[in-house]
Amino acid sequence: MKTIFSIVFAFLCAIVCSAQVLTLPASEAVSPGMWLCYRMNLYLEDEPSDVELRIAADSKYWLWVNGELQVREGGLKRGPNPKDTYCDVLRGAQGLREGDNTVAVLVWYFGKDGFSHRNSPTPGLAFRLSVDGKVLDTDKAWKVCRHPAYYLPEGEKPNYRLPESNIGFDAAKDIAFQQPDYDDSSWSKARRVSLEEAGWNQLVDRPIPQWKDYGLKTYTRTERQGNQILAYLPYNAQITPYLKVKSVAGRKIDIRTDDYRGGSATNVFAEYITREGVQEFECRGWMNGHYVIYTIPEGCEVLELKYRETGYDTDFAGSFWCDDPFLTRLWTKSQRTLYITMRDTYMDCPDRERAQWWGDVVNELGEAFYALDERAHRLTRKGICELMDWQRADSTIFAPVPAGNYKDELPMQMLASVGYYGFWTYYMGTGDKELIEYVFPRVKKYIHVWKTSPDGLVIPRKGGWTWGDWGDNKDMGLLFSLWYSIALDGYAHMARLVDELAEARWADETNDRLRQVFHQKYWTGAYYKSPDYEGQPDDRAQALAVVAGVLPKELYPTIRPFFRQQYHASPYMEKYVLQALCEMGYYQDAMDRMRLRYEAMVDSPLTTLWEGWGIGKEGFGGGSYNHAWSGGPLTILSSYVAGVKVVEPGFKVFSVCPNLGNLSHVKVTVPLAGGRFIEADVKKDAERCVLELAVPEGTAGLVGLPDGYTQMRVNGKPAEAGMVLKTGVWKIEFGNLPDK
Repeated sequence: MKTIFSIVFAFLCAIVCSAQVLTLPASEAVSPGMWLCYRMNLYLEDEPSDVELRIAADSKYWLWVNGELQVREGGLKRGPNPKDTYCDVLRGAQGLREGDNTVAVLVWYFGKDGFSHRNSPTPGLAFRLSVDGKVLDTDKAWKVCRHPAYYLPEGEKPNYRLPESNIGFDAAKDIAFQQPDYDDSSWSKARRVSLEEAGWNQLVDRPIPQWKDYGLKTYTRTERQGNQILAYLPYNAQITPYLKVKSVAGRKIDIRTDDYRGGSATNVFAEYITREGVQEFECRGWMNGHYVIYTIPEGCEVLELKYRETGYDTDFAGSFWCDDPFLTRLWTKSQRTLYITMRDTYMDCPDRERAQWWGDVVNELGEAFYALDERAHRLTRKGICELMDWQRADSTIFAPVPAGNYKDELPMQMLASVGYYGFWTYYMGTGDKELIEYVFPRVKKYIHVWKTSPDGLVIPRKGGWTWGDWGDNKDMGLLFSLWYSIALDGYAHMARLVDELAEARWADETNDRLRQVFHQKYWTGAYYKSPDYEGQPDDRAQALAVVAGVLPKELYPTIRPFFRQQYHASPYMEKYVLQALCEMGYYQDAMDRMRLRYEAMVDSPLTTLWEGWGIGKEGFGGGSYNHAWSGGPLTILSSYVAGVKVVEPGFKVFSVCPNLGNLSHVKVTVPLAGGRFIEADVKKDAERCVLELAVPEGTAGLVGLPDGYTQMRVNGKPAEAGMVLKTGVWKIEFGNLPDK
């Protein structure tokens, strides 16, 4: 079939094409986990030079043009807000050419809600193609059928938090529908319904890159155990497993990873039924782990096993190295864990939930500034927009979102998200004022949901789940007020940025009063404790009191021994404990505590960090071994030990004040926008400390005087702390240096 369009109809077609979902005929049954095939023939009079394709699917799609794969797993899980649907915007020829073209799309319809996806009732495709300024009305050209080879395997289903289903594929029923010469004459015409009728509503442009495809690779090694082959990956990764076998027909191969029950819940597996002869199969749904388990039946000869790593499109641009291998490994494992918890959203874990819990995101977004390139921050921006665009009519916010089967607010996590270490940290790292202006009215409504008592302390809100942290000995009364204080601090900064000066004054005054009353009411002389709290004193609360500016500086020596005695925080809250020690100037204490708390994780052969201090039954919340909220040491080592911190938004001005403790050598690279890097190389001996600092173009560095030193020289000349260093490479010496 050939379709030729005129520019006269471009505007009309834009309206038509942007309002249609292509789906199955009304007589066809819809079920979770189904796969649909779409085909269209398209004729172009000229070689295309300017092509824009806007394509959306519920839930994921694969796109071929003229038999060549153009997009591997396109689309995002539904939920920019409770109603609408994400839409990919692809630019470039996408394989189109002058003359006849065949476009084929495979759609995977989740068909059920999850903690990261809101289901629509309509599996389908929306497709709007513009070529050289003309919008082509292709909707009538599409044909559709259900893919006959895909099925839902019997056995355990993925736990209810995941919208994805297990994938079964019967090779004997496969069809080469993506090839131009495939005969689709028996297929049905795709039924066209409006976006509103489909339950898709508005299409929102995809705000993050398409996935990075690392290509098919050979496993690092394989190991045979009976009828199973264990195929090892170089590290914990998001992968699609591949096999090539020679087999008789009807043999069933099971494919899953060692992380199938990660987090103590069933995740996803794949199942392949062979046809006669030599054949290849790659599972299109991603899974993760350290090795893949292929269960091979009799009558099936394995010819080749490979894997394809895919993931969020960002580079490991940041780095940290020191002469303590333990700390270097901890930083590196934190970076790897951060990356594996990024895809459609930031995730708590890539196994049990794949959900955007905002307590996790606050830690993750801070790590990203030191670990990954600037593309990572687009995922943070997406998460911030989603959190606030899911705000409810009563002004409360909740996470995880997007969500189809979750609704409870965790009040303290929500305070953390809108607070200083959430939204404001994102702004300081990026300079994205536009986003703060967009979300501020919504933050304003949420912050005023909270009320204070006559004495100035916050009135705790139960929310849907009154969660403060995993573990025991949580002094919830203290935690509520301290998270509120941190939220007010971030809110005041945002209010000043958008010229809501009255709100800024209110927030500052409310916070000042809270801090004073909190200290007077809860300080025992050695630590803080609520009057009705009966557990051991809470290390989380003491840490937040320091970072919130509640604990007076003269009491830092008093609280210092506390952190060598109390160890209750989970890895999520441990980040704030380490930060508090550094804020008080006890850098070596922080590194000593890192070593004590993270020893099992660093020494483990696993390449990612854990949800709790143990895994499985020894852990918290299910015992997942992939939780980036545990990566707080990455931020601490880069920003306090190496000492690189943002001063003006977007790192336009940054400070460097290394404090190495017992370390002798530290090197750090901090990636900035535009492929620029802050690089610091610090060496220390008994006499002095020498910092070689590379200040990238368009930035300025402020050098602080590390603890224990009284003098400073820059390129051989005496200098004062806080000296502004412009673009270039500088040598800074600290110590008691004789005048030259």
